[in-house]
Amino acid sequence: MEWFGEDAYWLSRLVFQRALAAVYVVAFLSAALQFRALIGEKGMLPVPALLRRVPFRHAPSVFHLHYSDRFFAGCAWAGAAGAAALVAGAADALPLAVAMAWWAALWVLYLSIVNVGQTWYGFGWESLLLETGFLAVFLGNDRTAPPVLVLVLLRWVLFRVEFGAGLIKLRGDRCWRDLTCLYYHHETQPMPNPLSWFFHRLPRPLHRVEVAANHVAQLVVPFALFTPQPIATVAAALIICTQLWLVLSGNFAWLNWLTIVLALSAVDGSLLAAPPELPAPPLWYAALVVAVTALVLVRSYRPARNLLSREQRMNTSYDPCHLVNSYGAFGTVGRVRREVVVEGTDEPVVHPGTVWKEYGFKGKPTDPRRMPRQFAPYHLRLDWLMWFAALSPGYAGSWFGAFVERLLDGDRDTLRLLRHNPFPDAPPTYVRARIWRYRYTTWRELRTTGAWWHRDQEREYFPPTRLRR
Repeated sequence: MEWFGEDAYWLSRLVFQRALAAVYVVAFLSAALQFRALIGEKGMLPVPALLRRVPFRHAPSVFHLHYSDRFFAGCAWAGAAGAAALVAGAADALPLAVAMAWWAALWVLYLSIVNVGQTWYGFGWESLLLETGFLAVFLGNDRTAPPVLVLVLLRWVLFRVEFGAGLIKLRGDRCWRDLTCLYYHHETQPMPNPLSWFFHRLPRPLHRVEVAANHVAQLVVPFALFTPQPIATVAAALIICTQLWLVLSGNFAWLNWLTIVLALSAVDGSLLAAPPELPAPPLWYAALVVAVTALVLVRSYRPARNLLSREQRMNTSYDPCHLVNSYGAFGTVGRVRREVVVEGTDEPVVHPGTVWKEYGFKGKPTDPRRMPRQFAPYHLRLDWLMWFAALSPGYAGSWFGAFVERLLDGDRDTLRLLRHNPFPDAPPTYVRARIWRYRYTTWRELRTTGAWWHRDQEREYFPPTRLRR
């Protein structure tokens, strides 16, 4: 079956699998370290409550069999450990079937987490990791040549990520068409990083060049992924370069890194190292790959139709296993940045002279003098949802009240998600939230004040609230 495998992609597969396993490590760590406050038994959106109203067929998960915080933590830490072993190359030391089962176990564990994660796991990169992780199960190991069909399916994922993002921009905000979106994006993006301020201050003509280059990278280059080598490798390299530019300019969890990982699978590894001679695949393995390819092609109908639709939807899953999804980002770019600032007081009665103290968040802007930090590829889920909350209270309706309640209760798991707790000795008596308008300071303001942000208070977001004893 010479048609089945392609030895030239031996090195590409090796790098792809190690890098994908590293992304899995980050994803499982993010789950293990944050879940108790978000979806734990006493979390803002408890998993047990979800399991009582959502059947297995709508959200397949091992937690339908049993849930406890200890069991969830065990699954998350087991996933991180299993992925770390794959980073070290454990799969290549095992029989093919065992290696595939190992990759499948990671996929099942992470699918189980995502399907009970609710709004905290409603991001496109969750589905992207699951779709990519599913295909990785069938990519094989050193016991066989990389299967051509799976390599093509990985390019199909990458094509939808890039082309879908390009189309959503052209069909969405006018600023993408007139090349002005980057006048605002670096300032209004969900979670700026240490370089975002400097990217925002680049000359406006360069911003227009950036947008034009982005359109080429997302609307033209992806088609070249399906051309012969070395053109496909050049296309993959261009995508990698654009993704690294995004890595430098913001915190987007593992979205950019996973896109880079997908692009690596399209690189002709034989250009860097001569591939070894690999044995022919077992018949059962070839039959399984063909069957999975047929399944993915059938499941691709709705995502492909979505790409062609004027009502294109981004970051949508069409089945509970997230096998084939639609992707896209920033169809609309905000012109103004607003932040929800959460404050508390230990005074027994609220009055006009009440002193309020701010809670500090790890990633989202709060203190104007604090330089934005780098967290990606790690995902700060609360900080991201706080950005959405500032866009509209509707995005936070299911969890913000519970968040305030846990601050009033001094919940340790919730406070661990924050950078600064202004009430270390006892919980506050009241908590409130207000909307502030933020903008980057100018070069002169930064030099004279040391502040990265200037902010002005706008309105109340959540009224002063206390616990009812």
